Amino acid sequence: MSYDTQVPPAAPHTPLRNGLGTAALILGIIGTLSGLIPFLFWLAGILGLIALILGLTGKGRVKRGEANNKGVALTGAILGLVSLVLSVVGAVITFTAVSNAVDELDKGIKDAAPKAPSAKAPSGSASKPAPADKNKALEDGDTLVYEDDLEITVSDPKPYSVDEFAIGHTKGNKAYQVTVVIENAGKEKFDATSVQLSARASANSVTAEEIHDGKVGAGFEGTVMPGKKATVTYAFDAPKDAKNLTVEVNPGWEYDATQWELKIG
Repeated sequence: MSYDTQVPPAAPHTPLRNGLGTAALILGIIGTLSGLIPFLFWLAGILGLIALILGLTGKGRVKRGEANNKGVALTGAILGLVSLVLSVVGAVITFTAVSNAVDELDKGIKDAAPKAPSAKAPSGSASKPAPADKNKALEDGDTLVYEDDLEITVSDPKPYSVDEFAIGHTKGNKAYQVTVVIENAGKEKFDATSVQLSARASANSVTAEEIHDGKVGAGFEGTVMPGKKATVTYAFDAPKDAKNLTVEVNPGWEYDATQWELKIG
């Protein structure tokens, strides 16, 4: 008697699912390298979080026998955690650097802004300094004080006798001289070569030409050191019937120009 024996078919082989662990390792490496560059903190954070999740999921597959790359998955998860830490550090460094840069920019803008002036009563007056009205000119002998303690005083105009070689004087007009005093009461030296003066005269505010001759017309020169002052006399040509002379002083591009309304005639 013969027996027909049949061998049961072998159970189908289930392929290992190692993809998550491998992906976690790759993303963890990229995330860690990105985290070494503070500006790429955002990329390190995203890749690190994904690597940590994939690594832990891959480690779970290993426990269930669905994968056999435990070391790869664990390394990917660790690198993902490292990426997250580097991401936080990079974010702090980046935001701090940006904040410092903004502060420096604001400081530079503030320093570059024209220095605001205030008016001070003429020497010998008991009046306290008052804020200058930018829409109103100063008067004879008033002293202008800027934020850096630079003081400018324009004197009362006086008739000026031009010589025969004078430039800027028109026959039939009158010439007037004003004395401008710059006192540096601040802590930094002042470049006086940047000072510019201009003038207008009469009710029509026509330009009063600056007179140049052997006595006037040189202007300010050199540097005014802290605690020192410089004095220069200017002369301007005005129509014979002019009743006022408006003198504008501009100490330089860092300052606001200011006008003095001076009575003449």
